[in-house]
Amino acid sequence: MTQCQRILKHIDDKGSITTMEAFEMGITRLASRVHDLRKMGINIQSETVRAINRYGEWVHFARYKRAV
Repeated sequence: MTQCQRILKHIDDKGSITTMEAFEMGITRLASRVHDLRKMGINIQSETVRAINRYGEWVHFARYKRAV
C-alpha cells in the first residue's frame, strides 16, 4: 500500500488526519502527499487547528479531510 493510499484509508476510517497521526504511520511529509493526492484529482480540504502542546504553548497545525 502506498503512502497516499494509507492516508486516504485513514481519512476514510477516522474522518481526518494530522501530521502526528501520519508520522505514527511512517509518513513524514504529509503535506507533500496531500499535494500528490490533489494532483490526482482527490478533493482534500485543510483546516488549521489551534491547540496547546505538552509544554503548555499554543501551536497551529493542519488537519486534512475529504471535502464534501
